[in-house]
Amino acid sequence: MSSLKDTIEKIKNLEAEKKNLILEVEELKKMADAKVTALESEVAALREEAKSLKILMNPENPGENQLKVG
Repeated sequence: MSSLKDTIEKIKNLEAEKKNLILEVEELKKMADAKVTALESEVAALREEAKSLKILMNPENPGENQLKVG
């Protein structure tokens, strides 16, 4: 069996590690949220670009779906 002193030391170390891990997880969550936001913006821009290119490349309906400039 370990001594009471060893047990107390292990508890302190584990509590400190837990605190550090909680902080690390929170920081990683913030980073993940920021990445999601950036990717959503990129995807939206790519969708708009694809939509615009489809309209430009559609020779069958030249009057339909024209891009509005202005």
